Amino acid sequence: MSKTETVKSSFEPDPDITEEALATMREEVLDRVIVARVGLLLRHPFFGNIATRLNVQNCDDWCPTAATDGRNLYFNTQFFNALSNKEIEFVIAHEIMHCIFDHLIRREDRDPMLYNIAADYIVNNTLVRDRIGEIPKLVPCFQDWKYSDWTSEEVYEDLKKEAEEKGKEFLEELGELLDEHVDWENDPDSEGKDAEGEKNGKSSRPSYTKEELEKIRDEIKENMMSAAQAAGAGNVPKEVARMIKELTEPKMDWREILRQQIQSTIKNDYTFSRPNRKGWHLNAVLPGMNFQDTIDVCIGLDMSGSIGDDQAQDFLSEIKGIMDEYQDYNIKIWCFDTEVYNEEDFSADGGKSLLEYDIQGGGGTDFDANWRYMKEHDITPKKFIMFTDGYPWGSWGDEDYCDTVFVIHSNRDRSLVAPFGVTAHYEG
Repeated sequence: MSKTETVKSSFEPDPDITEEALATMREEVLDRVIVARVGLLLRHPFFGNIATRLNVQNCDDWCPTAATDGRNLYFNTQFFNALSNKEIEFVIAHEIMHCIFDHLIRREDRDPMLYNIAADYIVNNTLVRDRIGEIPKLVPCFQDWKYSDWTSEEVYEDLKKEAEEKGKEFLEELGELLDEHVDWENDPDSEGKDAEGEKNGKSSRPSYTKEELEKIRDEIKENMMSAAQAAGAGNVPKEVARMIKELTEPKMDWREILRQQIQSTIKNDYTFSRPNRKGWHLNAVLPGMNFQDTIDVCIGLDMSGSIGDDQAQDFLSEIKGIMDEYQDYNIKIWCFDTEVYNEEDFSADGGKSLLEYDIQGGGGTDFDANWRYMKEHDITPKKFIMFTDGYPWGSWGDEDYCDTVFVIHSNRDRSLVAPFGVTAHYEG
């Protein structure tokens, strides 16, 4: 969680408690954490299996509730002491789900407060739905069935829209964060702390390098797969089962899907009115492609914020590689957010490479802007290809206007399928 603006738990540990009393309480809490983990193993083996892999450490000196870095379960002694065993089960599972959903990394450059609230809605809805422990009464947690089957990014956009209309003060009426969403990297106060979080003899929040955090993410993925296998079918939240399916089932590469879709636009489109020069050395006149009716595609680049220059260049490079295989093509490229801008036309004999296209950033997302633009400018491509993060504010577009291919990048839900057209997921 960013240190600037946040919605924290109203629970405040007693600052006047003695070290002796705290030590005695901590021993009791550790015993109850063991009981809670056993309870999870018996009733919810997926969560119990992962819980036993987490090191349990107190965070009394730096965290008022609970936190996790993917390897450790951090607890505030007084906070856990105020919970029932079933509520402790819920908090443990809550930390586990944040790790599995990779919420810290997925936040990217979004507003920390809004995204952390969105992440809590997703996690709490899942746990309450599947009856994992009991949601704590001590904290009015963020939980609303309105967000059932939403992604954290979709919840974020909804909260952002409301915050812009009502002001962020309205968030205080919705609930409180159950735990601390900590940025484990680049902590300005972390100098002198090691990965075990020790400084001057006291427990303190650890920090990690990017390489260490990547290693932890790989460990979480492995633990998730192992725990799901041990728990068996039917004992894994549906969101997790979907993630595992995406990780384990073979899928066609987005490049191959893109190639197939572009090639499908040239079926039987040959003409002798534009002979193929490649046959001249054979003293033969071979049919060429019909420039008007052959590879005629439009490409829209979603510049709402999550697309990076490297991804965009990789995408355009793949398009260029496909186009280079053909004598003639006609391509229109534009960027869009809530409107279309920077349209450029490229053709086989235009003299300008696709890789020279100027990619421009923007904000907001309105997929319909593409169809409005095409209709206003009388553009009807054989294929419209959208490179997007898959998070529209409203509709996905007009499915009856033209054939559409969605190449989706930076979306956590690898099973996401657009409501029409062809969907491929970008893998760099």
